[in-house]
Amino acid sequence: MSTRHVDAVVVGAGFAGLYALHKLRQQGLDVQVFEAGSDVGGTWFWNRYPGARCDIQSVFYNYTFDDDLAREWVWSEKYASQPEILRYLQHVADRFDLRRDIALETRVTELRFDEDNSRWSVRTDAGETLEATYVVLGVGLLSSANMPDIPGRDDFAGPILHTGHWPHEPVDFTGKRVGIIGTGSSGIQTIPIVAEQAEHLTVFQRTPNFSLPAHNSAPDAEEVAALRARHPEVREQLRNSSYGILHDPPTQGALDVSDEERVATYASRWDDGTLTGILQSYNDLVRNQASNDTASEFVRSKIAEMVDDPEVAEDLVPRGYAFGTKRPCLDTGYYATYNRDNVELVSIRRTPIERITPSGVRTSAGEHPLDVLIFATGYDAMTGSLLAMEIFGRDGLSLREAWADGPSSMLGIAVAGFPNLFTITGPGSPSALSNAVISIEQHVEWVSDLLAHLRSEGLQVAEADEVAQKEWTAHVQAAGNATLYPQTDSWYMGANIPGKPRVFLPYIGGVGAYRAHCDRVADDGYPGFALS
Repeated sequence: MSTRHVDAVVVGAGFAGLYALHKLRQQGLDVQVFEAGSDVGGTWFWNRYPGARCDIQSVFYNYTFDDDLAREWVWSEKYASQPEILRYLQHVADRFDLRRDIALETRVTELRFDEDNSRWSVRTDAGETLEATYVVLGVGLLSSANMPDIPGRDDFAGPILHTGHWPHEPVDFTGKRVGIIGTGSSGIQTIPIVAEQAEHLTVFQRTPNFSLPAHNSAPDAEEVAALRARHPEVREQLRNSSYGILHDPPTQGALDVSDEERVATYASRWDDGTLTGILQSYNDLVRNQASNDTASEFVRSKIAEMVDDPEVAEDLVPRGYAFGTKRPCLDTGYYATYNRDNVELVSIRRTPIERITPSGVRTSAGEHPLDVLIFATGYDAMTGSLLAMEIFGRDGLSLREAWADGPSSMLGIAVAGFPNLFTITGPGSPSALSNAVISIEQHVEWVSDLLAHLRSEGLQVAEADEVAQKEWTAHVQAAGNATLYPQTDSWYMGANIPGKPRVFLPYIGGVGAYRAHCDRVADDGYPGFALS
């Protein structure tokens, strides 16, 4: 059977893959997208757990590249739920006629670079092999589910669910004894809803998280209208901000103001219900421990106010790490859930899980009988979905070998030894510390411009230079080390995955500063890349 040839293969049909297809198609390229799910949506196709929603305001968590698209879509909530975000992405796929180039229910299993013809061989689980000049990986930051290897996990007699791979049919917990392991973002969103249905809910918590009230509601119609009216201006502001959202950059440190003014500022930001509100109150909260302590103590005091039982409240109060160095969460009624008679909190730091039994979870303090077990244990962030494929570059070097000591990349976009392979919002880019959609657009547009430059110059190959890659990776780590983030065991550091190298994965320099640097690279003829 003959091998099909295309200009570009795109892996994934979420925000990144859909936009990559659109941009490359505009250049006249023959593009094939592969998506493992049975529909478009990426992360928002798979994450169907109860309460799943974005934690960036909906008016900013969408594409900005098309004025008409931005003005025609109306979000029903300040923070859109998973079904609505999925409908939005389906709308985008239909509006731009993207589906005809997307192969659904098809997973890419291997990518291998052929040095003789400078093309990628792409294999899928459908048994198909393609050749492509370019490969764009839009596989998502948080899409490789982490299922911890707890003894006896396969012995459990009831259903086992993971928030990252939730069933497509509704799950009814009525009359059930439910256990949930994990209190990160997906756990914090899931727990209040399951508690309303279940006969009894047992929450197994290792490390309490900082969570802020979302104050979710319908969007302010006047605000939305104003944003739409000046969409081009808003787009530029988003693209040149620190986090990919609209905010006024702080100009003072937390200790530069009085205690009364500082507390009032935190209280106002708490009432606003935004993810970065408190974190962006002052300009030194992620760099100065004493300043961070003021924000941490404020949030701790608010948590304690919401929980009736002092012992439970104490278990829910985060201690031992700086506010913001684990991704803060937004919630709706999370802490009040622990005031319910049918909810029990188990600290597995104090009473560790020994094993999962056929009928429940056994800790050092005894067994908790369960009918259903939910894992809200997060993801192998930023690298897991890339390393889930077998990727081989020059001289048969695998990406897994290249990243054995931690990921190294040029701008979070390209990897030395892997020509014409582009990682959208990869490690070493702002991605996880930003509004991901804004970062995705910047990456896709930059890669698209690079490919247009190659074609205009009669060139075929772009490859990250190893020296430039080392310099960029060192810069990413130095920027991270100037903050409090590396002092915390978090998925930003890869610390949630046993054996994963402990390095700071995203770039903390900010969306706007990163964009300006990437633009300079392009304007100067792509130094740091070998073009041939």
